This record gives sequence, structure tokens and C-alpha cells, in this order.
Amino acid sequence: MVSPSLHPDPIRATCQPRRRLPYALTPRAIALLAVGFVWLVPGFWFPRLAYAFPAWAAIVLLAALLDGLRLPPANQLTATRSWSNAPALEGETEIELTLENQGRTLLDCRVVDDLPEALVAEPATHKLTAFPRISASLRYRAQPSQRGDWPTGWLYVRYRSPLGLAERWAMADLTQTVRVYPALRQGEQQQIFLARSRQLDLQLRRASQRGLGRDFESLREYRQGDDLRDICWTATARRGSPITRQYQTERSQAVWIVLDCGRLMRARVARSPEAAGGFNPRNAPVDLSRASAPDKTPPQSKLDHACTTAVALAQLALYAGDRVGLLAYGQGIQQRLLPGRGAAHLRQLIEALAQVRAEPSEADHLRATATLSRLQPRRALILWVTDLAESAMRPEVIDGAMQLLRRHVLLFVAMAQPEVESIAQARPNTVEQMFLSTAAQQMAARRSLLLARLHEQGALTLDLNPEALTSSVLNRYLMAKERAMV
Repeated sequence: MVSPSLHPDPIRATCQPRRRLPYALTPRAIALLAVGFVWLVPGFWFPRLAYAFPAWAAIVLLAALLDGLRLPPANQLTATRSWSNAPALEGETEIELTLENQGRTLLDCRVVDDLPEALVAEPATHKLTAFPRISASLRYRAQPSQRGDWPTGWLYVRYRSPLGLAERWAMADLTQTVRVYPALRQGEQQQIFLARSRQLDLQLRRASQRGLGRDFESLREYRQGDDLRDICWTATARRGSPITRQYQTERSQAVWIVLDCGRLMRARVARSPEAAGGFNPRNAPVDLSRASAPDKTPPQSKLDHACTTAVALAQLALYAGDRVGLLAYGQGIQQRLLPGRGAAHLRQLIEALAQVRAEPSEADHLRATATLSRLQPRRALILWVTDLAESAMRPEVIDGAMQLLRRHVLLFVAMAQPEVESIAQARPNTVEQMFLSTAAQQMAARRSLLLARLHEQGALTLDLNPEALTSSVLNRYLMAKERAMV
């Protein structure tokens, strides 16, 4: 059964002993034992005082034993893990851990939640005070770094009494599969695009857009210059005079999102100085020694940026009344979703995007083109997010795009590598840097030439950095809607 929300379901389990003898001395007990060595110093002069050390040690160990016996067994502790929001890239996920103490002793607990590296870089130790017969909770945040399904581990608990001389070890089976989604942006920028889409829809309603589409709008008398194919012969026979059909722009167009999952989309893109909060003019000289400086923020792959854009475009297109489909491909078809509308369809699309994986081999672009032509025989708007391979021959993806242009409106997006662009714009200081800069400039010129030829055939082309992908694609979609290109 699918959960109505995207965040994982809460999981609950009873703790069990971690080992056969799940006891240990605390640092406080060890420190008290170390204090007993003080009695050995006067024991060099008064041998009878040396016997105080084993007596002191026996007292401390006896107190630790009695303190450990006061601790409730592991099966009297129940742990629960719940999620306040859906794990997604470019956002934090709040996790709540709840521990129910069915014993009679106040417990000072230290818990370690074993989460995968895709959610947290390293599991942290959290402190929690569990009162008798009362549930105690703590919250912490995790920042996902990779999409997909990831298994979580156990919850490990160390608990002691307020005396703090002995502790017990327990663990709870909170294993579950957590799905990390693409970035789900709900910020002000997304609201601006939705408002613009609403304004455009009202304008189209007001203008009616007669004659630009193929959706039937009304009947009127025949006028000179009307296309004979638009004559309604049944109405003509009833009225005894020629009657012509009027059409309007289609209000439920098909929008396909095609994602390349080949090896080129595995490249990870570091944040630019502009995204990090700085400013770097486009034409300013760039130092090659700083062009590839690492950023503290974990970089995302090109495919991650493409999935984020796909979610944003799907939300905008569904809001505008269009139907959205998805085709993600590598050597084979990874995800395929026919065009549809509604919140349930958007949920299916987000679930599919979360499972998309970049493959180590080159994608089969012509196979994806043939599949899309079979699934969508009628004219549609196609967003194709890919990258251009550096080869002497014309890339296969360009041939596939040429085939789609015969029937569809194509928005072809080639995702550039910011590091290569920085090297191409840099001012070389050594011979090695000069060769690097020349090679980068040749790559950029070849990309521009290929995209220019594709644009001449009627495609809408974009060659931009992944960070600017979402806003540019949404603007081009609204432009296509405004001009009734589909």
C-alpha cells in the first residue's frame, strides 16, 4: 500500500540486549577505581594502608553491580523512529527518535541511529533522558546527498542510572528502506512561475486563440478564405449553407520529459562562486589554480540537477493544465510514465525520478527516440536533458533530436561543465595552462556549432550550467505556451 505522503512511515521496535553480557563500567566508575591508587602512595611507608586499595576497589565494584541491577532489562525499552518530512536533495530532513521507558528508574541514555551515508556523513551520538513510564523524544536533522532507496540500520542505546556507575547496552531493529527524492522546491521563485502560468492561462482564455490549435471551439458561417477541410458537412446539410468549424489552442497538451542517464550525466558539478554567495563576472579573468577549488557543499551530479528540473517543470505544466510524461533511459529504458494529470500522477513521477540512476556506459539515444515516437504519435512538447559527447563524429543524440523535430516541438538542453567553461575563459600563465585553455575553447566551439545546427532545424536549444537549468527551462516552457508552439 502506498503511503499518502512522501515521507517514510514511522517504525517502532522493542529493544533487545546487544550482547550476552550487556553490561559495562562507565567512565565515572573507572575514575573512582583510579582514585584508589592514591592509597598505594602512603603504602610504601605504611604497608597496612596498601590494603585500602583493594577494599576501595571492592566497594566501587559492588556499588557498580548494585547500580547495574537497578537498570531495567532491554525489553522494557521501546524505540520509535519517525520522519517529519520527505528526504530530498538540497534540503534537510528532520528525524524524531522516541524512547519509552517501562522501568522504574530514571535513565540517562546515549543513542546512535545507524543511517546510510546517503543521509548522514557519519552517525552521531545523541543524549536523551528517559523518565519512568514516560516517552522521551529528541530530534535531529539529516541532509541527504544521493537519490534512491537506502536501507537504514539499527538503533543502538546505552543507558545508565543517575548514579552513573554501570550501563547496559541495547539495540532496536529499526531497519527500513528510505527513499530520497529529487529537490522539491517550493520557494518564492517557483511561486513566481506559477503566477506567470496563471496569468498566461487567463490571457489565452480572454483571447480564445481561435484558429491556432486543433481543439473544436464553435461553428460559424463560411467565409471566403476558409480552409475547405474545416467545413462541417453535417451542419452544412442541416442549414443549407456552408458552415465552418472554429478551433482554439489545445488546453491539454502533452509534455514529455526525457532524461539521459548515460555516463556523461554522472559528472558531479561543484557550486559556482555566484551560488556560494560571491560574485564573479562572466568576462573577468579566472585564475586556473582556483578554477577547480573544492567547495564544502557536496556536489550533485548532472542527473540530480536534471531530476530537480523535471519535478519543477512537471508541477508547472500540471498547474497549467497540460499532461506530463517521463522517459528516463540509459542502455535501456529505466523509467517510463505515460502523460497524465493530477496529484496522483505527480506522485508517480516523483517516485520514478527518485529511482533514476546514472549508468557507467553511453546511453542508447536512438532507442529512446524510437520508444518516444511509438508512445507519442501526436505532436507534443519534449524536454530532452542530456550532454554532448566529445567525439570526431556527430553525436548520436543529435541524430535522435533531428528525428523528433519532424513531428514534435523539442527543447534540447545540453548541460555544460562549469570547470571546463572556467578553463576556457581563463588567462593562461604557463604552457600547460595554454594547452588546457585551447582544448576547452575547442570543445566549447564544437558544442556551439552542433547546437546552432540543431536550432536551424527548429529546435529550442539551451547550453548552460546545471545551476541555471531549472529557471531557464521553466522560462522556455512559458514562452512556448505563450506562442502556442505546440
